[in-house]
Amino acid sequence: MAVPVTTRSPRRTLTGSFTASLAVACLVLAAAPASAAGHRARLSADLADHLSAGSQSIRVIVHGTRAEVDALAVRYNLTVARYMKSGGVLLVNAGQLAAIQQDDTQDHLSGDIRIKSSVDASDLESVGADQVWDGSNQVRAQSGRGIGIAVIDSGINSNHNALKGRVLVTRDFTGGDGQDHYGHGTHVAAIIAGRAGRTAETATYGGVAPGAFLLNLRVLGDDGSGTESDVIEAIDWTIEHKRDYNVRIINLSLGAPVLQPYRDDPLCEAVERAVRAGLVVVVSAGNYGKTADGKLVMGGITAPANSPYAIAVGAIDTHDTAARSDDTLAAYSSRGPTRYDLVMKPDVSAPGSHIKSAEAPDSYLSKNFPQRHVSGTGANAVIQLSGTSMAAGFVSGAAALVLDAREELRPQDTKAALQLTSTFLASAGLAGGGAGMINALAAVQLAATNEIPQSTTIAGERAVASRIFFAYVSSRKVAALIGKQPRARVRQIRRTADGDSIMWGDSIMWGDSIMWGDSIMWGDSIMWGDSIMWGDSIMWGDSIMWGDSIMWGDSIMWGDSILWGD
Repeated sequence: MAVPVTTRSPRRTLTGSFTASLAVACLVLAAAPASAAGHRARLSADLADHLSAGSQSIRVIVHGTRAEVDALAVRYNLTVARYMKSGGVLLVNAGQLAAIQQDDTQDHLSGDIRIKSSVDASDLESVGADQVWDGSNQVRAQSGRGIGIAVIDSGINSNHNALKGRVLVTRDFTGGDGQDHYGHGTHVAAIIAGRAGRTAETATYGGVAPGAFLLNLRVLGDDGSGTESDVIEAIDWTIEHKRDYNVRIINLSLGAPVLQPYRDDPLCEAVERAVRAGLVVVVSAGNYGKTADGKLVMGGITAPANSPYAIAVGAIDTHDTAARSDDTLAAYSSRGPTRYDLVMKPDVSAPGSHIKSAEAPDSYLSKNFPQRHVSGTGANAVIQLSGTSMAAGFVSGAAALVLDAREELRPQDTKAALQLTSTFLASAGLAGGGAGMINALAAVQLAATNEIPQSTTIAGERAVASRIFFAYVSSRKVAALIGKQPRARVRQIRRTADGDSIMWGDSIMWGDSIMWGDSIMWGDSIMWGDSIMWGDSIMWGDSIMWGDSIMWGDSIMWGDSILWGD
């Protein structure tokens, strides 16, 4: 089934790249591992534990064609649990795992671990979506019309009035019927693109991009969990069918523990494939911002939000007001940086606490949490849930509005538009709230005009754009620039012998080296403002010391505030 495509007026082509519009850059230095004597594939942390414990039943994701997977299975007398576009899942014991670890066809091996929804068992105005629908002098009205969004989740109840006529296709990777028996996917889908309710009590509960269409790709079972291989297959299916349904965005309101560097994680590899194929991938950051006894946790970002290619979303508690002045980072929202790679995450934040959206009747969440029911019955029912899952739904909807304003944007451009125009939360910091709370109105204006709005008005208050964008580069050169503040207008990209150098206004050049403002030096060591020194050790404000004070293995102790593991 093809997406109804609306006729659009011609738009001017890009004269530059939004990725040039940078105000804060975060560096990822990913050196290739040194080769050892004799081949030994890298193992994810869970597989290393299985190997050590001598486990007898392990699901291992391997890479290769179907023929190569079959050959591996025959060579070591293994059972193929499933085939995937990128490889397969083998059932092994510890001895067989040790054997295939030495097989030179495998560079790294990962466990087919369990994935869980990011839910912790008004807001449209707070992100400026209502103003985008109305349009303004700067931009025409947008609703995300014609944009396809793949919701990879627990299914969607397409009979709910908020979602009738919005679901283009249903595909169940768990072998089920595609229906939402858990209740999570329906809630997230309606946040993204739900229509306002038909009753007086539900008329205010609409989605961010009500003109967008949805793909229902079920990967989570009746208990809200599923396998990593199912999620990978759903992502690859989306890539294959993106043109059939005009898919521009994937929403992943789910996550798993980070057990290996993102370059080795097959789920992060799938996210990278999707982004390289032109899809914006929005992922919930996770709900691990504090321990059970209330202690602060840093580095709790889940996979695949740890991928630099994903837009990782933290959750904001708006305290049930549209005004931004009382916004705070939700205590449960996972903070960065990421384990192993030290990528600064989340990228942005959005409303995530006490979000009212469509309720799937007779679902697990509906039956077991009746106190969260808000109003309506049956196809008009509304339930209140909290989590970074909900926040991701807001960002996917906002991304659809941005792409409606400028359809030719690439994934990194869409990410930049959302980050640069967000409202920075000083109380949360970069590691808590990323670039800040999204502002759909400002992001759409930037996409349509190439200008970052100085400020916009949200709920009667002035919302100032953060002008923060996280860029991940491989350069290790020290770079510094003493110069003027960068202008808000993207000028051009210049092709040079050394690669792409970006000139933004008169002050930024970006290629193998970075030159920026008068406050940052970045290379083998970093000085950032007055508070960060980054090299062999890190001092971050007064609260984190990272260097000789970290023990990171089966368990993690990070300063006095982090306990990660058992």
